[in-house]
Amino acid sequence: MLTEQRYNIRELLPYIDWTYFFHAWEVPAKSNEAQTLKEEAMQMMQTLEADDRPIAKGRVGLFSAGSQGDDIVLATDDGQTAAIPCLRQQHPTDGGPNLCLADFVKPWGAQGGEDTVGVFATMVDYDPDAQWHHDAYLRMMAQTLCDRLAEAAACRLHQEVRTTIWGYAKDEQLTVSEIISERQRGIRPAVGYPSLPDQSVNFLIDPLIGMTQMGITLTENGAMRPHASVSGLMIAHPESRYFAVGQIDRQQVEDYAARRRIPTQRIMKFIKPTSITT
Repeated sequence: MLTEQRYNIRELLPYIDWTYFFHAWEVPAKSNEAQTLKEEAMQMMQTLEADDRPIAKGRVGLFSAGSQGDDIVLATDDGQTAAIPCLRQQHPTDGGPNLCLADFVKPWGAQGGEDTVGVFATMVDYDPDAQWHHDAYLRMMAQTLCDRLAEAAACRLHQEVRTTIWGYAKDEQLTVSEIISERQRGIRPAVGYPSLPDQSVNFLIDPLIGMTQMGITLTENGAMRPHASVSGLMIAHPESRYFAVGQIDRQQVEDYAARRRIPTQRIMKFIKPTSITT
């Protein structure tokens, strides 16, 4: 099942996590400078929402799924399967188990029924470079705002998936503040983030939900354009949580490359060299 949603700024404003906005500007969240930045950002958003058109869109596909080792396997509409290989922690920081996202998905063909995994992408349909090419400060302000709006769209879309589209948490009664604080059941690990650090996974997501049809294009390394775009997975397991894969050794890199069916040297270009131990 594939669903596309569109959002205007008024709908997304409550879901903005301003902490990361201030982090992008490298200013303390509780400072006069941060307050001034937020006021200027709010003024810019009033300008952007003047025409009241949807500025962001999100698309999510829900797939029957199961895990096979460290892969998440999805059943596609054409009767085929698509695997999303994942990486496993080798040096957990909390002394717990070595986690992999596939751990939070039922084994493929397990008794008790199939599992479901969501695949999503969001983007902001606005070009700061075109609008503010004459002013570097306003261009950066617009870009950091668009980045936050893309994340806010992912947060809003995830809420709708949990409560209605998928509906695995129909009775959820969380405030937006609690949602931003990640009190909800389930996670949405994003591509390029610590739990799913390989941005070339976007090459696997694109054919599943049609990212290019949304207006997202991919570079040769899997980076998304426009920059204000987010993609990833939605997992409902009640014990699922975010974690950092961290450093992995050469053996896991080679195993991952084999599962991705990509030469090891090429896969190493997708994974940060500092994440690979010798």
